[in-house]
Amino acid sequence: MSVMLTKSLRIYDFLAATGLIDEKKLQDLLNEARANGAPVCRFIIDNAEIKEEELLTKLAKAMQLPFQRLKEIEIDNDILEKLPTKAIFQYNIIPLKEEDGYLKVATSDPFTPGLVDALRLAAESRIRLSLSPSEDIETAAKKFYGVGAETLDRMMESGGLDLDDEEDLLKQDLSELDQEASVVKFVNQIIWEAYKDRATDIHIEPMEMDLRIRYRIDGVLHETPMPPQLKRFQSSVISRIKVMSNMDIAEKRLPQDGRISVRIKGAEIDVRVSTMPTVYGESVSLRLLMRGGGLVTMADLGLNNHDSDILKKMITRPHGILLVTGPTGSGKSTSLYAWLHTINSVDKRIMSAEDPIEYEMAGVNQVQMRPEIGLTFANTLRTFLRQDPDVIMVGEIRDKETAEIAIRAALTGHLVFSTIHTNDSASTVTRLLDMGIEPFLVASSVEGIVAQRLVRGLCNNCKQPKEYDKEFLEEHSFPIERLANEGPIYEAVGCDECRGSGYKGRTGIFEILHVTDEIRPLIIAHASAAEIKNRALDQGGMKTLREDGWDKVLAGITTIDEILRVSEDEEFEDA
Repeated sequence: MSVMLTKSLRIYDFLAATGLIDEKKLQDLLNEARANGAPVCRFIIDNAEIKEEELLTKLAKAMQLPFQRLKEIEIDNDILEKLPTKAIFQYNIIPLKEEDGYLKVATSDPFTPGLVDALRLAAESRIRLSLSPSEDIETAAKKFYGVGAETLDRMMESGGLDLDDEEDLLKQDLSELDQEASVVKFVNQIIWEAYKDRATDIHIEPMEMDLRIRYRIDGVLHETPMPPQLKRFQSSVISRIKVMSNMDIAEKRLPQDGRISVRIKGAEIDVRVSTMPTVYGESVSLRLLMRGGGLVTMADLGLNNHDSDILKKMITRPHGILLVTGPTGSGKSTSLYAWLHTINSVDKRIMSAEDPIEYEMAGVNQVQMRPEIGLTFANTLRTFLRQDPDVIMVGEIRDKETAEIAIRAALTGHLVFSTIHTNDSASTVTRLLDMGIEPFLVASSVEGIVAQRLVRGLCNNCKQPKEYDKEFLEEHSFPIERLANEGPIYEAVGCDECRGSGYKGRTGIFEILHVTDEIRPLIIAHASAAEIKNRALDQGGMKTLREDGWDKVLAGITTIDEILRVSEDEEFEDA
């Protein structure tokens, strides 16, 4: 008892020496933390509304320990191997270096019971603690040991789920195993880390000597640090994902598609899964859809006021076709859902044909396409017309048949939303004509075409102004004359908040072609895309993708590099 009392008094003395907490409140917090068995520092930070860095800095001074940030630290491999992976993640610590016969170890809570003794036994060395923020330690541990390293260590020790031939996996359903089973936990960790990093996709790619896992964050792929022994468990990990998504785990020669609904730490996540056989095993792609994240609204898309007003008029029309165009991953589906969300009401019957259904919307009759049983876009659209809809959404116009039925629906009093793959708004007209649609049908049914791209938004924590060479700006038709009253132009720098990329989140750039009475004769006359676009620009109101991008650069939302990455130079011939 006396030893415990002495330890409690020392903890109290050290925390009291920081001067951050009232003595009475400190004693109450320590008693409560002890009663709950909670980590002392974390409990005090959460309940006394103190910033962790502030507490650890003053605590380090009181305890005569060094305080260190671990942002760009490098650690030798032989130091990393001094402690078992299990200890790293269990205690949230990381070994830093050896000096004067001591192993220096960073921790965010020096009051963890038995910490120093456990580390001394594990490392067979004397231990000297230093204090670092818990987030710094977690980031360093993932960087140097890899995501799920402790889980793989457990798998290595048990050897029970290293099933290269998968014979045992065929005899049991992994989904019925204890949720703490190592392979189950490891797959959950991959999905959870992706969710925390705001990733939209996870790519698991077998290579000759490695199993690479990459996350797509803000449209750009980032390789995720993984333990070196992961390749050994390739078959187990991929088989677990296939079981979760109701795929045939014995079939490795053909591509497969599936879906997973998971709940991890309170987050509802829908995952669309696709497998593809490659020379070194099956490549798996997972698309993450956040069920609880809420739908994007019109205000979230990134439209300027002028374009937003035009678009709101288009989506509230009684009939006609409104098309959104752009490459894969340009946010077309998000825009369609935002439009539907805006007009969704009890007095409108809305029906959608989708492949796949990415978000479930209350009040919208959504149909998942299944071509293998004949449920195609064209067949579903025909049925829709017998269902008395007011608004129809078609996931994509892929062929002449679907385009013709969509146009017929628009001409018979329905409002139709859809997507199509072209580079800009004016090219959509020529694409429909190339499909074999009569020009007069296109001219009379299409009300508007929205071309869009997604650009990464600057991280507000680290963005900095940058001076650009005038010749460079002129070469890319940047509106230099606006810099005097707007701007400045910012560049991406990189910090902890944005994973060093300088960007955080995405927004859209848009080009909206309103099919007016001036444009319709050009469509009927088979005018070129350049002629249609020039006329739209001449009549005012339309901005090209590049011009809308420059507006967002001058507003400090994104960078010149991002606009140049996603948009093309506008070069038109005179009509």
